[in-house]
Amino acid sequence: MTELAGPVEVVGTGLLGTSIALACRRVGIDVLLTDASSEHLRTASGLGAGRPRTAEDRPQLVVVAVPPDHLGVEIARALGASDAVVTDVGSVKTGPLAAVADHPGIERYVGGHPMAGSERSGPLAATAALFDGRPWAVTPHATSRPDAVALVEALARLCGAVPVQLSPAEHDRAVARTSHVPHLLASLVAARLADAPEQHLALSGQGVRDVTRVAAGDPALYGQIVTANADAVLGLLGEVRGELDVLIQAIASGDRDGLGTLLEQGVAGTRAIPGKHGGPARPTRSVFVSVPDHPGELARLFADAGASEVNIEDVHIDHDPGRPVGLVELLVEEARAEHLLVSLESRGWVTHR
Repeated sequence: MTELAGPVEVVGTGLLGTSIALACRRVGIDVLLTDASSEHLRTASGLGAGRPRTAEDRPQLVVVAVPPDHLGVEIARALGASDAVVTDVGSVKTGPLAAVADHPGIERYVGGHPMAGSERSGPLAATAALFDGRPWAVTPHATSRPDAVALVEALARLCGAVPVQLSPAEHDRAVARTSHVPHLLASLVAARLADAPEQHLALSGQGVRDVTRVAAGDPALYGQIVTANADAVLGLLGEVRGELDVLIQAIASGDRDGLGTLLEQGVAGTRAIPGKHGGPARPTRSVFVSVPDHPGELARLFADAGASEVNIEDVHIDHDPGRPVGLVELLVEEARAEHLLVSLESRGWVTHR
């Protein structure tokens, strides 16, 4: 196995770049930071993510973490600046590869894409734990050196992620389906709320927050991502448009069978999503708990849930300011849900079956 010993240069100290740098520093690897923004560079350095690169530094691996429109230029610059292996964390892989396909040293380039992020951006949003348990696409091309591929996979594992090897084209089709089109549809749903009457918004619950959460991301950045993957995105949007027409017709005509078929397809899609660490999804069940709006109540709930020895797969909190009680949804393995309910009730919690 190729050892990642460093130094690692990170070009671009935003959310992803700084998080990778912090993960490398966590295990003692020397990290060199490069950024056109002196403010971001100072902030990332101040967070302990690394030090500014000097002319004398010789990185083993360069990670390009810049916006999509600048990937090709920065990857080419990195390939020409040293004999280091070069990877990137861009959301689209075929475009950057095409931009540098004829560049000397192309065999040292291996694309990458960690499937992790946040609605927040910039180095202050970074964390070394951002990639823990998340898939990290590694996308070698036909002439990528095997040792370069191994080094990028080593980076993914060092950051706590699970490497998944795909071709650049297959990657772009996959992220259109699992990320880009869902983001666009979330934005369309969220846009219906922008001018909604206040009394309508007062009825907002966790469901609408779940559906629209990713729509809060940076529009300029996501515009770059989607247009860079236009072919794959447009193909899927065409499928969605066709099914939307079917959906409208089913509702207009009162066709409950047709509507039910579409809704069942949605259920099947949610069940197809892999579970933790890319393994098969296990059947889960939601446990709902009323939580008073007092300091320390959430911490007490999580401590009591931990004491029940039931692993919590996910958490959703439905609480609006001013309400005395919030509703917390704990997603747990179906076989352990009843045990958790009994355990929490024995500790005084109000649950909802």
